[in-house]
Amino acid sequence: MTHPRPPWKTVWITGASSGIGLELARLLDSRVDHVAASARSQDKLDALAAQAATVHSYPLDVTDATAVSACVAEIEERGDIDLAVLNAGAWALMSVDEFDLAAIRTGVEVNVMGVMNALDVLLPRMLSRGRGHIAIVASVAGYRGLPRSLAYGPTKAALINLAETLKTELAPRGITVSVVNPGFVDTPMTRDNPFPMPGLMSAKDAAERMLAGLERGSFEIAFPRGFAAQMKLLRLLPDALYFWLIRTFVLKS
Repeated sequence: MTHPRPPWKTVWITGASSGIGLELARLLDSRVDHVAASARSQDKLDALAAQAATVHSYPLDVTDATAVSACVAEIEERGDIDLAVLNAGAWALMSVDEFDLAAIRTGVEVNVMGVMNALDVLLPRMLSRGRGHIAIVASVAGYRGLPRSLAYGPTKAALINLAETLKTELAPRGITVSVVNPGFVDTPMTRDNPFPMPGLMSAKDAAERMLAGLERGSFEIAFPRGFAAQMKLLRLLPDALYFWLIRTFVLKS
């Protein structure tokens, strides 16, 4: 099956060695001129690139601001980044009884500061060109506070707020902003979850839905649709009702 070419020539994807990022890189292979795949796992990136036509390996730790700057400069030697998918993430279940400052710091450094490090380099370049597309991968877990989400949910809530803030300022400047809010996706990060995962979907299916939303230029891309709608509804509930539901149906399950 022949797919139409997306509206980008160079796409940069962080967190591209597994999960949604890996599948997105595979989907874009040969459909854009240059897929720049970044992650810490150079061996996995090299294996991906070896099986692809237009995917290239750019190993990177997104928490290293200097390395992020050098990586973007190297990618743009081949052409301006038209779409940046900031997808690198850290995931950890944590209750108040398991409070672990080091794990929380890791979540903030990877999930939030990793995006900020990329923006620090991308924004001046895209603003000077008056074009570009930035996609920030957050999560439906950022909609409201959830049990055992101390090290994860707050970082994703921050990314949703960040994307909204960027949208207000960048849209008039010719730069598209998207926030991607997946539900449960079958990835190495979620496979050990000790609880039911409603609406669990494959990474390939998630990447296809993400790509479709990015091609439309959508601001929010949330999936699976039914589960994302249920999670979004929680934001509209009065606090008393929300916390009763959590106590009754989540904490006691």
